[in-house]
Amino acid sequence: MAVAAGPSFWLGNETLKVPLALFALNRQRLCERLRASPAVQARSVVLLQGGEETQRYCTDTGVLFRQESFFHWAFGVTEPNCYGAIDVDTGKSILFVPRLPASHATWMGKIHSKEHFKEKYAVDDVQYTDEIASVLTSQSPSVLLTLRGVNTDSGSICREASFEGISKFNVNNTILHPEIVECRVFKTDMELEVLRYTNRVSSEAHREVMKAVKVGMKEYEMESLFEHYCYSRGGMRHSSYTCICGSGENSAVLHYGHAGAPNDRTIQDGDMCLFDMGGEYYCFSSDITCSFPANGKFTADQKAIYEAVLRSCRAVMSAMKPELSARQGGLCRDCARQPRSAQHRGTYSPGARCPLPFHRVSGSPEVLAADGSTVVWAGGPQPSASSACQAAPCGPQAYPRTPALNLPACTPRAWRTHHPLRAIVFR
Repeated sequence: MAVAAGPSFWLGNETLKVPLALFALNRQRLCERLRASPAVQARSVVLLQGGEETQRYCTDTGVLFRQESFFHWAFGVTEPNCYGAIDVDTGKSILFVPRLPASHATWMGKIHSKEHFKEKYAVDDVQYTDEIASVLTSQSPSVLLTLRGVNTDSGSICREASFEGISKFNVNNTILHPEIVECRVFKTDMELEVLRYTNRVSSEAHREVMKAVKVGMKEYEMESLFEHYCYSRGGMRHSSYTCICGSGENSAVLHYGHAGAPNDRTIQDGDMCLFDMGGEYYCFSSDITCSFPANGKFTADQKAIYEAVLRSCRAVMSAMKPELSARQGGLCRDCARQPRSAQHRGTYSPGARCPLPFHRVSGSPEVLAADGSTVVWAGGPQPSASSACQAAPCGPQAYPRTPALNLPACTPRAWRTHHPLRAIVFR
């Protein structure tokens, strides 16, 4: 990355320097979008609240802090308990940092001045969080635009900024969320460079895992190696998500690796390993899944399914181009016109808009699903896309179970194999 003049985030050695100009540009883009909206009044001010530091239950043990994503997108601040304000008309920014007690220096280190944070984060002004009400009052904003909206992945509502005295202001919590979300969808060149870095380091870590894995090792040893490489070589203290190190039948569990199944199986001869892991640098995430045989040699079934998925992935990548929607890329025409229904949600392949959304690929035995997965037919006639969609009300009952491949050892990712379908979906 050609580092812009001004402060940067950098962890030294061979880690990436990220210019704070990246976040100034994000704020500028947001203001331009808001100013273009007829719903936004003159003298509007965006108010965002950063993440809060937490403790482990009732103890004094701190939980490693990671900044709230919207706040990071706008300010790039790594410290907890901060707020940020952006004047929509002028684009000027104010960072509010907590006023720390003198005892903080003994336990946590040096207490920095407001000038330190102003220079570190390249903002226009820095004030203390206990002064938010008075500082904003002096700005005489017509409205405070706060963030409230649903995360469509989790169903959770993002936290709306709140402070003592906010009731004295005119607050709108419906305008900001769709606008800032749309800004985040489109990445700037600087953001793309950071994403390339996180994916490069994470890819290197996956290769190290592949070289190290041996029959008889524990899955968590591979998790440890991945995280060690990402942190020691890439400065990635956080992972993007809990590492999924599934071997054998565990590779069929979408979110394996959780506390109840903590990557603790012993890897067996003949197992397929599915390792879904990604490092995170400065709140920029990667998400990479690799499937390979633990003993280094594919069985015939493993090879057939692996190559089918590989061909499908390459077909998707070769078809990718600007202005092409995901629906155009995989859904049949009938289903592309219909929204995802409550009946289908949570029952079939993630990302799908109907029970069996697929596109037949040149008469081959596998078909490409809308979410980029591959449907491998286990035998019997292959129904057309339209007939599968018409069978949606009865879903899994539409097709009786038929003898399948020897799946446990050849599973890149089997989705809902207990459903009595003729097809097994891999991701």
